[in-house]
Amino acid sequence: MHWPWAAKSRRTHREPAHAERAAHGPRLAIIIDDLGNDPSEAKSVVALPFPITASVLPHLEYSAQTADEAWSRGDQVILHLPMQPVGDAAKSEAIELRSGMSTSQVQTTLAGMLASVPHAIGVNNHEGSRATADPRLMAELMPLLRARGLFFIDSRTTAATVAYDEAERTGVRAASRKVFLDDTPTREAVLAQLDLAARDALHDGAAIAIGHPHPQTIAALADGVPRLERRGIRVVFASDLVH
Repeated sequence: MHWPWAAKSRRTHREPAHAERAAHGPRLAIIIDDLGNDPSEAKSVVALPFPITASVLPHLEYSAQTADEAWSRGDQVILHLPMQPVGDAAKSEAIELRSGMSTSQVQTTLAGMLASVPHAIGVNNHEGSRATADPRLMAELMPLLRARGLFFIDSRTTAATVAYDEAERTGVRAASRKVFLDDTPTREAVLAQLDLAARDALHDGAAIAIGHPHPQTIAALADGVPRLERRGIRVVFASDLVH
């Protein structure tokens, strides 16, 4: 299935000139989470004229199509990996990584998720405030990612996370989110958070910001990112910032 709006790619994958430019100066990666529910959301994301890392939820009606279209337009695709949150009242997914899972359960669950999100070259956690704080579960997950050559972005949904440390210990290329763009989903708030991410990139050399496909977020990015680029900040893919 191809959507009518996906007929033309706006850039090629791994352009040598882009890779050369991205190696110099402050860099910012923008991940858009929670894709796979709505084709119109995906359309607005992939229409943005700069690199976007599209984080696609598995096992949804449009998971595979969203991943296909993001990839075909030159964006980067990662799996938005559902993980167990803290508390019985917290929103859980029907299929997610949970504390207490066996090695075979983690392996089968991950494989099924990846099968529903083609072109994924990495993962970041969806929810996971309990799961990413569980050393045993993270120790089960990271070797599976390493075996598949996937990188890991810690969304840092809890200060107690051990996910990045476990990835580093296991030899999985990894990085951590610095800024959530749209906890307050207004254009003004997103622009303020984008500026905070820019300051982190200027100070540290690189930063990762995570947002969602809200109309206000997309409008703020369309307006704000060109201004950051004029300040010398290069927007890159998440894979450019893992180590």
